[in-house]
Amino acid sequence: MTNPPDERGAELRELFFETSQELLQALNDEALKLEKKPGDEEIVRVIRRTVHTLKGDSAACGLRELSELSHQFEDALSLEGAATQAAVAEIAFAAADVFAEMIAAYRAGRKLPSTKSLSKRIQDLTAVPASGKTRRIRKIAGSKATARAAAKSVADWTEYEKLAMTKAQSSGLTVYHVAVKIDLHCAMPIAGRQLIHNALGQVGQIIAVRPDAKSPAASKQVEFVLATSQTVEQISAKGRIPTIAEEVVVELMLAAAAAVAQRGDEIDAVAVAARATLPEPEAEASEALTGPTHETAVAPMQENILRVEAGRIDSVLNLVGELIIGKSMLQQALNEFAKRYPKELLRSKFSDAMAFQARVLNDLQRSVMKIRMVPVDQLFRRFPRMVRDVSRQCGRDVELSVSGQDTDLDKGILDAIAEPLTHLVRNAVSHGIEPPEERRKLGKPAQGVIRLNSYHHGNQVVVEVSDDGRGIDAQKIRAKAIELGLTTPEEAARLNESETLDYIFRPGFSTAEQVTEVSGRGVGMDVVQSVLHRLKASISVETRVGQGTTFRMKLPLTLAIIKALLFWVEQRLYAIPLNAVLEIARTSESEVHQVDNYEVLQLRNQVLPLLRLGRPATDGDHKSKLFVLVILVGERKYGLIVDALEGEEELVIKALDDQTFSTDLVSGASILGDGRVVLILNLPAVVEHVARWRPEEAGKANSGLLLTCTDRMRLAMSATAPGGQA
Repeated sequence: MTNPPDERGAELRELFFETSQELLQALNDEALKLEKKPGDEEIVRVIRRTVHTLKGDSAACGLRELSELSHQFEDALSLEGAATQAAVAEIAFAAADVFAEMIAAYRAGRKLPSTKSLSKRIQDLTAVPASGKTRRIRKIAGSKATARAAAKSVADWTEYEKLAMTKAQSSGLTVYHVAVKIDLHCAMPIAGRQLIHNALGQVGQIIAVRPDAKSPAASKQVEFVLATSQTVEQISAKGRIPTIAEEVVVELMLAAAAAVAQRGDEIDAVAVAARATLPEPEAEASEALTGPTHETAVAPMQENILRVEAGRIDSVLNLVGELIIGKSMLQQALNEFAKRYPKELLRSKFSDAMAFQARVLNDLQRSVMKIRMVPVDQLFRRFPRMVRDVSRQCGRDVELSVSGQDTDLDKGILDAIAEPLTHLVRNAVSHGIEPPEERRKLGKPAQGVIRLNSYHHGNQVVVEVSDDGRGIDAQKIRAKAIELGLTTPEEAARLNESETLDYIFRPGFSTAEQVTEVSGRGVGMDVVQSVLHRLKASISVETRVGQGTTFRMKLPLTLAIIKALLFWVEQRLYAIPLNAVLEIARTSESEVHQVDNYEVLQLRNQVLPLLRLGRPATDGDHKSKLFVLVILVGERKYGLIVDALEGEEELVIKALDDQTFSTDLVSGASILGDGRVVLILNLPAVVEHVARWRPEEAGKANSGLLLTCTDRMRLAMSATAPGGQA
């Protein structure tokens, strides 16, 4: 069924808003390259093609202001000698920013930003051609006026023909519009038309011909859509038949979406969707005459790639989660059946069916999870431009080194860490890297280096931000913490380096001597930690004074399904991610000691800080046995005291309502196969929370808070629990 024009136009706009971000990122990337290699004509050509694509796609969607501004910039880049002007890179950066603001305004329905400043800079570029050179006429064959006339007379191609153009492009061919003016003195114009058709057919595939041979205009001009790997010069030579063809104009076909949109409101949604995945090459005289280079060649379109709304994938993933709960229910029922009828012959058949279902379900889960995985390069690509701008603001000379771009991460997590990672990179430039003069005095290269890296570690993804700057002075952190009243001199003296560095994540904490646009307000690092806590992730700091600092974020692969260890505290069931558990130890209350009002346990010549979720034992219970879960939070080990263990389970995480549950100690909940509700603890938040209390206070506070959460969860989820159990 064909969508109404307004609905189809809205779909095209949404598609453009999505794909335009890739074009803007490409524009920033190429501008950075041009800044490092001024005057490189190949880079300018790539920028021109990117702007040309943005112009065509915005015109296809009816975004006139953006299309006109892009066209103005494209014309400026087409000037002879434009590549040699130093201002091109700066204008490209400014254009990328203005284009991004305009697209955001279009998307939100706001007033468009002013473009006068950018237009003035573009006009200045066009007004000062290189010495001794003239403007390049964008012409392949025939006069400029004829070329424009031919472009305007492009026929209304059918949907089949447009799809054929797209397929030809996807196979690596270039699609041209060839307009041949038939000689007025040709005695047999219809036969001459056929000779031209045969000649062009020798250099490529003719997709369409206009006008029809029976049309009165057929004796004056004929137009072809030609898919070929030949150059424009070769096409023109074949079509220029003496006494038959008076003039031959060869032009690169616009993308299907742009060409259709420029002719009116009839926009072909299929062509636009295909166009969205294919960068459109630009037709330039020099490129056509010398043959396409590796950068100007048409990239084959990957027809097997689909653009799917993230919400649809989330819906499928949620259904997979429900299937996992159903699998747990069946397994529970099968266990009860086996106990009740131990000699029943059907048990083995049920077990085989369950094993088969489990294998298929695991494969389905992994497949859906892979669909949500995207390379972190989608996030890393935005930082070269940002580092360049911030380093200029701060008067630094900084190089960004990126590695591990191909590491895959859940799309939801990738979007969530964008802000924390931005804070870390900006801080590395403003706080970490020293000014060039200071680096020279220290015997360092004047240019500092910031490294972004990501890699898989077990079932986690680690993202690192490191620099070779001044490092973090723990003594300075202690002094600032005392000054801000966050600790006392006595307590500060007992802190080790790791505990001292934790203060940089406190709200309002900053060691900057003056407030700037980049840093000094104490806002940022606390945001980093709070966001990571919500993601069930952790962050650690490794630093050496005078040598540099590394911030290391450990992220879960997904937020939807986890393997968890279940345990009991005061007759309530809880869970923590299994990957956070290093080992399980047994001890007794008599082995628990207090140091500086905190409970610790000596485990194999190592002092282990303890976290107690329940109430501490009474005097008569000091011989009772305890389970201690040795967990890793960041780079530090802790012992979590629990009453009993339930076992391992694969849990489907259900988000909590922030209005009902105001604690950050719990990151989610799940329903077991028998209908029981289990809370999933947020370990970084639990560690931070317990550290503020004395043991007897912590046990009462944590126990009361968690018990309240559990009771609320049981009431809230009883309606959805399998079997109707609360």
